Amino acid sequence: MIDLHTHTIFSDGELLPSEQVRRAKVLGYEAIAITDHADYTNLEELVAAAKKARYLEQPCGITVIPGVELTHVPPAHIGPLAKIAKQLGAEIVVVHGETPAEPVAPGTNAAALASRDVDVLAHPGFITPEEARAAAANDILLEITARKGHNMTNGHVARIASEAGARMIVDTDAHAPEDLITVQRAREVAIGAGMSADDADLTLENARAFVAKILKNRK
Repeated sequence: MIDLHTHTIFSDGELLPSEQVRRAKVLGYEAIAITDHADYTNLEELVAAAKKARYLEQPCGITVIPGVELTHVPPAHIGPLAKIAKQLGAEIVVVHGETPAEPVAPGTNAAALASRDVDVLAHPGFITPEEARAAAANDILLEITARKGHNMTNGHVARIASEAGARMIVDTDAHAPEDLITVQRAREVAIGAGMSADDADLTLENARAFVAKILKNRK
């Protein structure tokens, strides 16, 4: 399992990074990203904390990817803030997409998908074909989510992304211990969104390729 979207006590999660990483390892995770909710008010602190969590990699035997989830940021500010996050040392920038479960500002998806500094568009809701094509063109991963509420549009996202040739991943958006999942559960989430078994497996390969790119950049 590779999970590119999780939260800790540094935003609205329940666990310290140390416990989050340990629990992920026990479930068979290869890699986990720490992506707490960020805007201009807390970006520097969150990136700094997530970077410190990399100390857990060697003792826990798991890749830890420091990042942030830009959340309810006005669309015009997403690109500039994503760039700052990368300059601060974030290895992954997730954007909180236009899930119908929350009042996300219209235009958030499009702004995220226009940014070269965004890596993942989380729970993008009723994503349009044009937005999915932008994700494919800019190699931004589209999330199929295991999180209750946000997952109501998984089927729509999977269909539109597939038609556009956009790459997908399965993430948990974990906030609590019980939100972390096994790779088998991730496959079930993908298949439940209407994917074939082969396409479900491809979501893991997409995540693995992203982690490989991160590790290459570290060298």
